[in-house]
Amino acid sequence: MAAGSDAAGLVELGFAEAAPAWRLRSEQFPSKVGGRPAWLGLSGLPGPGALTCTRCGHPLTFLLQVYAPLPDRDDAFHRSLFLFCCREPPCCAGLRVFRNQLPRKNAFYSYEPPSETGASDTGDSVRLQLKSGAHLCRVCGCLGPKTCSRCKQAHYCGKEHQTLDWRLGHKHACAQSDHLDQTAPDHNFLFPEFEIVTEAEGEITPDEAVEIKDYSEVKESMGRILEEELDSMAKHESKEDHIFQKFKSKIALEPEQILRYGRGIKPLWISGENIPQEKDIPDCSCGAKRTFEFQVMPQLLNYLKADRLGRSVDWGVLAVFTCADSCSLGMGYTEEFVWKQDVTDTP
Repeated sequence: MAAGSDAAGLVELGFAEAAPAWRLRSEQFPSKVGGRPAWLGLSGLPGPGALTCTRCGHPLTFLLQVYAPLPDRDDAFHRSLFLFCCREPPCCAGLRVFRNQLPRKNAFYSYEPPSETGASDTGDSVRLQLKSGAHLCRVCGCLGPKTCSRCKQAHYCGKEHQTLDWRLGHKHACAQSDHLDQTAPDHNFLFPEFEIVTEAEGEITPDEAVEIKDYSEVKESMGRILEEELDSMAKHESKEDHIFQKFKSKIALEPEQILRYGRGIKPLWISGENIPQEKDIPDCSCGAKRTFEFQVMPQLLNYLKADRLGRSVDWGVLAVFTCADSCSLGMGYTEEFVWKQDVTDTP
């Protein structure tokens, strides 16, 4: 995401686009949807317990990550946010988000910007071991502390994904384990993978915005209705219809937007219902307040093919709040906060 967007009040819009595999590697510092996480810090990854749905207990699926460096902070020259969701029916409700940041000079990446070409890429092979030596789960791409007792080569986040992989091919491939770290079957657990490309949101002109009638115009045109009824209508319109109409007008010019980024701005809610109050947003573990950073739009659901896979993930808005101080955590990952506003909350 563009540097300094929080200071200028600038909103950046994210769009899903197909991209070659090399563009979505960790060393390219991508913003992306689906597939396996392109971890930023290659040590101190969140463990299986942190990536488990707190409601149903099943492993969470990686949804997206946003590269959001803070250029005025030496310790956050590289900075990414990772969002995970539950896609296990009938739950499909759990959400967790993590932040990781690194200085420009670090143990994992070159001080210089990454190459803009993929000439040296090794193709579409799956990377299941990090440069730090940590092994990743063959199913989800998260930390894999559990090892196949037979081949000692395949790693998993837990028994559930080990069982799934065994059923879908590892049972036969286990004896031929020379290339297990480069190949993995399609487990129908991951979401389709896309790059998130961004552009600044343009101004919406009056002709393009959805017009909201003024209360005085309504009162004049409907003078025979009791004044108390008009007061009730106006109150309902300002609280519900106005918010939904603002949401529609904001996305009208760029209906394919899947993400809105603006650190420190106000979220664009889809409804007047279930909007969090300040007390609903927990402080960071460091003691600082959390501030809004980005939101995931319902348009992303069109790219996830969730219905095709028999999953029923759904939302109106997913709003991510992060530590206002972006506290320094070394190379570790810290959990932030995500608020879900459902489509059913709309008027």
